[in-house]
Amino acid sequence: MLFTSLTLPNGRILKNRVVKSGLSEALCDSKNNPTNDLISIFKRWSQGGAGLLITGNIMVDRWHLEHAANFVLDQSTNFSKASELANAAKIAGSLVLAQLSHAGRQTPKAINSTPLSISNLKLDLQGYGQPTVATEQDLIGLADQFSSSAKIAEKCGFDGVEIHAAHGYLLSSSLSPRINNRSDKWGGSVTNRTRLLQIILQRVRSAVSKDFIVAVKLNSSDFQQGGLEISESVQIASIIEKEKIDFIEVSGGNFESPKAYQYTSLKESTKTREAYFLDAAKNIKEAVGIPVMVTGGFRSRSIMEEALSSSATDLIGIGRPFIIDPSFPNKLFSGVMSVLPTNERNFPPAQEIPKGAVLNWFCDQLRIQGKTGRGDTNIPLLHGHNRYLEQSDETIRHLILHRKNKK
Repeated sequence: MLFTSLTLPNGRILKNRVVKSGLSEALCDSKNNPTNDLISIFKRWSQGGAGLLITGNIMVDRWHLEHAANFVLDQSTNFSKASELANAAKIAGSLVLAQLSHAGRQTPKAINSTPLSISNLKLDLQGYGQPTVATEQDLIGLADQFSSSAKIAEKCGFDGVEIHAAHGYLLSSSLSPRINNRSDKWGGSVTNRTRLLQIILQRVRSAVSKDFIVAVKLNSSDFQQGGLEISESVQIASIIEKEKIDFIEVSGGNFESPKAYQYTSLKESTKTREAYFLDAAKNIKEAVGIPVMVTGGFRSRSIMEEALSSSATDLIGIGRPFIIDPSFPNKLFSGVMSVLPTNERNFPPAQEIPKGAVLNWFCDQLRIQGKTGRGDTNIPLLHGHNRYLEQSDETIRHLILHRKNKK
């Protein structure tokens, strides 16, 4: 079934079921416009054969970035560079979605020391500031930002947008009973906590054409005590399905509990497990009539095929292997490859290395690929980790300097 096409509710057709899920590419310049490196990467991903490419974290508000080198889509964007990226991503027949996001309380303190959030609950990690609680006017304004960015995305040639309501960013925080402690109409019940996302979807859908894809990335669970659970995710999926969305991507976790970025080392005795959100996705798929996509852990073609044939999911979302081998979809389809790159399994168990080291190593590989056209997997884990941290600090300095010069 990996080879088969899929027709979305709005009539758009994906040529196959393999999707490059959103990565935090963070390869934009100090004005938050795409660099040639990022554009070349998306061209290679399209040429690799995937049916759909989803960008990572295109922000709707340049004061609420997840990373200083995020792509931003607003009226200050270089539309020409944005169009270049969209066209590169479609060069070999892939469709491309702009993943729209607002980092909320997960905005680094160096970028914004008092980020807007659904509540005053501070992120329990070093380097993040005390949030400012969003007023009703702020939340309505947020809906306008998402719809404006979606309209720009369509103008620049993207085939659609994915609204990022997972991984602890602002919309994910709004859905979480642990983070959203409001007592007004934006908090409390599942219906109230979904209100912001629902309004954003309504605004986005009314701002774009009928054949423009609108998708949502949703946490199956926050994997934290008191956080969002699968039973509530099912309810949320049923609510947002009514807003004429085309599919739901299922993931999980946030910065404090990064379940989406987990990995299993070969040194660990536990059996390597793939598709770790698949069971949750089954529950969501049973509750909705639109396609569902699962991202997280897929590495074996046999397991991908089983997930599709069992109707547990309609689309297979894959991230890290695209960084190591952008052409793996074509290799899967031709039979040259049956198991995707699993570099992370060669690293020590998570408890033996610095927090975030594996994720940072992959981010460094992505940067290398942008520069040279291929990664370098011989680079040691800690070397790549430390270099990425240094690059991130340098990027923040450039961003801050640019903002000061603008004043």
